[in-house]
Amino acid sequence: MGIITGLDIGTANIKTLIVQKKPNEEELEVLGQTRKTSSGMRKGVVINIEKVSDFIKSALDEAQEISNKKIKSVFVNVGGAHVFSTTSHGLISVSRADQKISQEDIERVIQAAQTFSLSPNKEILAVYPKEFTVDDEKGIKEPLGMKGVRLETEVLVLGGFSPYLKNLTQAVLEAGFQIDDLILTPLASSRAILTSREKELGVALLDIGAGTTGLAVFEEGGLIHTTILPIGSAHITNDIAIGLRCDIDTAEKIKLKSGTCLLKGTDKKKKTETIPGEALTFSQRKLNQIIQARVSEIFEQINKELKRISRQALLPGGIVLTGGGAKLPKIKDLAKKELKLPCRIGIPQGFSPPLENPELAAVCGLVLLGADLEIERTFPAFSKEILSRFKKIFKIFLP
Repeated sequence: MGIITGLDIGTANIKTLIVQKKPNEEELEVLGQTRKTSSGMRKGVVINIEKVSDFIKSALDEAQEISNKKIKSVFVNVGGAHVFSTTSHGLISVSRADQKISQEDIERVIQAAQTFSLSPNKEILAVYPKEFTVDDEKGIKEPLGMKGVRLETEVLVLGGFSPYLKNLTQAVLEAGFQIDDLILTPLASSRAILTSREKELGVALLDIGAGTTGLAVFEEGGLIHTTILPIGSAHITNDIAIGLRCDIDTAEKIKLKSGTCLLKGTDKKKKTETIPGEALTFSQRKLNQIIQARVSEIFEQINKELKRISRQALLPGGIVLTGGGAKLPKIKDLAKKELKLPCRIGIPQGFSPPLENPELAAVCGLVLLGADLEIERTFPAFSKEILSRFKKIFKIFLP
């Protein structure tokens, strides 16, 4: 297996990760990684192609230098509130004379589920089968080889706003790199963070980035819902800047150094924060109130999403927090209180040396999914999770 490169294009930072799979070893070997502050993005969307392209080139050039490897193509995340998910139904007659369901039948019924009207500026990214029905027998996960006359499927369709997707692909292409695949940020993070048992029980992954928060909900091993909200940890920083009347850089420092999500009895005391040229005095309680209000708003929106799919407070696997926002002190405790579910902080698994940082969840997931696809190409029968997913080929183009 060759090298695999992940490119996480976030609102505030661009992260890259280069790995390779060593024979007879489960973990991916980390060859190089970079993290660069960027601009040209707004709430997970590329708004300035030229700027973002320059940052991508700089980040990947540095990664090539560190790893001493040549990068030709990358797995890229897709973020932004323009991303949508919807369910759809497909129905076909089984084609074989012996009525055995073939892989071709499965692909046909999933294709049939995609034949619904979509506005001209929207585009399908991926299709995930939720369940199959064989002759009115519902709840089937793997119909291959079963006998039946009629095959139906319920799928989750993921898509996005075509102009934004085009901006993203152009930014990468103009930096001089090809795209192996485009993967939604919360799905990439899920691959690096969640266990098979959690996905089977029912779990929600919450990836809190700078400009957006991604949600992915799994049950019985499959994806049942995903969304990306236009709110993230940068909004907390903005609130602090307004509330404490300080500049944005100072607000970020205060958030990282003194911020916490839950109030304590001792938080009434004043605190002095020394920054170059001035000393800023503020109440710890006021700072905590600002942070808690914004984080509670994020959790309120997540509760609404879970209520939409009838899973509010009903996920045995609980909530798994990841992304840069998951590093806020006591955010796990606030999540338990607000979402009424068990909670843990998710860190990426499967790397040597370990990458124990929730901020790296998305870029780690990108290379893990890349490794999955490599295994699928080499040993198709060994990758049921990949085979169960029928993906539309995403056409990358320049104007």
